[in-house]
Amino acid sequence: MSIPIDIRLRAERPELDDRPLKKCVGLIILATDHTTEPDYQRMVAGPDIGVYVARIPFANPVTPDNLRAMQPSLTEAAKLILPDEELDAICYSCTSASVVIGDDEITAAIRTAKPGVPVVTPPLAGVLGLKALGARRISVLTPYTVETSRPMAEYFARHGFDIASFSCLGLEDDREMARISHEALIDLAAESIAPDAEALFVSCTAVRAAEIAARVETRTGRPLVSSNLASAWQCLRLCGDDIARPELGRLMTVELPVSGKEVA
Repeated sequence: MSIPIDIRLRAERPELDDRPLKKCVGLIILATDHTTEPDYQRMVAGPDIGVYVARIPFANPVTPDNLRAMQPSLTEAAKLILPDEELDAICYSCTSASVVIGDDEITAAIRTAKPGVPVVTPPLAGVLGLKALGARRISVLTPYTVETSRPMAEYFARHGFDIASFSCLGLEDDREMARISHEALIDLAAESIAPDAEALFVSCTAVRAAEIAARVETRTGRPLVSSNLASAWQCLRLCGDDIARPELGRLMTVELPVSGKEVA
């Protein structure tokens, strides 16, 4: 038995804002990713910036073939992030896959669903960040195997960096990469940066390096740029947020080069 209730339809529609939040950042992340969402909630999301996530299938181990297999999922994942609404930036949050697939190919796949959106990839954000910091001779630390690390070394060399040293940990499962402790990461970073390197790049969006960037910089006296730190920095700058946040590391105190807006 239904209870009669008088429901009144208001004649006038309420005033609507253009958007619930002023800026919108999309994230495409791996199904196995433990790290990117917490990092972006901590570094990017705020009263004016919303972060919206889609996950895509990924099967360990982290090999070039398995990384390349994600490419067909990129367009559909981008479609799922606020359909028919514009984004201020969208990041495909996988460093090694971005290197294997290619920045241009990733941008094309995402823009099939989101025409004109600035596309961020962690390795290219890393390149922009290192250059913004004035670093040309760098050290690189990855959690990957030698096979998966080699394309990364070639990528940074192609972008004009002199690689003073390159170290990898030999891990094959990104869920293990996410479990490397902060203290271990700090020690690894200090051990991996060459005496004459101007900065250290720590690869992999699974690795929780962004959280300890400032601590590593205090210990080594040189900047640390990590995958998530770099992509978060580029997304913030693309959203017009130029606030310096030295507590997050030196990268968060510098501006995005003009080239970062052009190639996005």
